[in-house]
Order: sequence, then C-alpha cells, then structure tokens
Amino acid sequence: MNASISAPRPAAGIDQAGISRDQGGRTPRGGLLIINADDWGRDQDTTDRILDCVVRQTVSSVSAMVFMEDSERAALIARERGTDAGLHLNFTTEFSASNVSRRLAEHQQRIAAYLLRRRFNQIVFHPGLRRSFEYVVTAQRDEFLRLYGAQAQRLDGHHHMHLCANVLLGGLLPPGTVVRRNFLFRRGEKGLTNRLYRQAVDHRLARRHRIVDFLFSLPPFEPKSRLDRIRTLARQFVVEVETHPVNSDEYRLLTGDGLARWIEDLPIAPCFAVAR
Repeated sequence: MNASISAPRPAAGIDQAGISRDQGGRTPRGGLLIINADDWGRDQDTTDRILDCVVRQTVSSVSAMVFMEDSERAALIARERGTDAGLHLNFTTEFSASNVSRRLAEHQQRIAAYLLRRRFNQIVFHPGLRRSFEYVVTAQRDEFLRLYGAQAQRLDGHHHMHLCANVLLGGLLPPGTVVRRNFLFRRGEKGLTNRLYRQAVDHRLARRHRIVDFLFSLPPFEPKSRLDRIRTLARQFVVEVETHPVNSDEYRLLTGDGLARWIEDLPIAPCFAVAR
C-alpha cells in the first residue's frame, strides 16, 4: 500500500511570527547569508557562469551534479580552487555523461517517469520504485566520492526532488549530513495545507539532518520588501539563498553592482556552514 508523508502539528520549525526555532524553542545565535549556486557541472555554460561568481566571491558554495556532461571538469575546478561543493541529486533530468551505465539510465528513467507524471506523486511513496531510488542515490553518492575525493556532507536535489517521499521515507540521505529544507512561504503566499506539509517535512529533516533556518530562491526580485526581509533575517539567522547563475537575470545581479546594493554591509559566507 502506498504511503505518504503526513502533516502533523510541527514541534519545531517556523512559529506563528515566522521565526525559526529549534526543538527546544530556542532561536539560533548569530546570522549568516549563504548564497548557493545550483547545477554545477550540468554543462560547460552553467559551470562557467557559476565559476565567474565563485571568482567574484558572490556565491558561498555550489551544488554539483554528477553523471552530467561537464561533471568531470567542474570537479577538477572545484578541487583546484577549494570550492565548497555539495551533491545535487538528480532524478528527473537525463544523465548526459559518457560513463552512465545502461542500468543506471534505466533506473533514472523509471523514477523520472513517475515523479514527472503528476506533481502529487512527489509526496506518495512508491514501493515498486524503492530499489530504483536506492540504486540512483547510491550511484550518485559514489560518483561524487570518485570525482571530489570525499563523501558529500551536504545534499540537495534538482527541482527539490530530494524531498520526495521515496527519498525521505526510504532513509536514503545519510544521517548527520546537511540537507536542504523547503522554501519558506508566509501566510497568503501558499495555502495552509501546503505550508503545513512543508513544515512537517522540515521537522522530519531536522530530526535526522542539519538544516539552515531559512531557505529562499534568489528571484523574484520584486517586491523590494522580499529582498529586504531576506537580508534582515540573515543578520540573525542562517539563511540559504538558492541561485541559478545560468539564468541571465540572476547572473547579472551576482556579477554586477546590484548584489552589493542589496546586501549592503552584510557579508556573504565564504562557505556553506550550519551549526552541528
């Protein structure tokens, strides 16, 4: 019988005031602005745009894709530069590297067909795909180890599919690792059921993994109050901003004067740091 993640009343996470608290009700001390660039290694253009931001020190870290056409080169660059890299698990975009086995490709295709068929499938555990998910996650973790010389201590997912039910309920993310949480939406931005579900998932993650206090995407850039809120929160809490520099508007912000005007005197973290 298929199982899904329920949405109980969260004991930790975001309170009614929109403030992140741990399971003891304590608020974290000190703030940090982490700007993380996704899709490192997907293709040469994507890697090069992110690298430009790394050189300019406008991103803190990258999330690396494996088994993609530029994964090998991207890993060499990251190791040479000492760039902080985590694993960007990919279940839905076809692997494009030359070393992808037929078996791995077939398992990923089965997963992608299921996850992309209906959005609802992301929150329903599919027992028939248990072995496919295990195989694809293990293969990507092993490939990251081969390319980067160490196990990934930070994991997230392409299109946030690392938070699908088969990954979470299957316990496929190593305990103690840093795992990306859900985006934060305030009342009125998403429906109540959606927000409660996200809180339930984040609560589950916090019991087994290390997570930041808040996660936002870089766009939208308007209203201005949204960016102001991110900056304000980052002065007191650990905030991750997810960005995709391959997108022209994000790349312009990260390589131009706009970023400095936005963050004002708030420094960008030099790496991805979450308290143990």
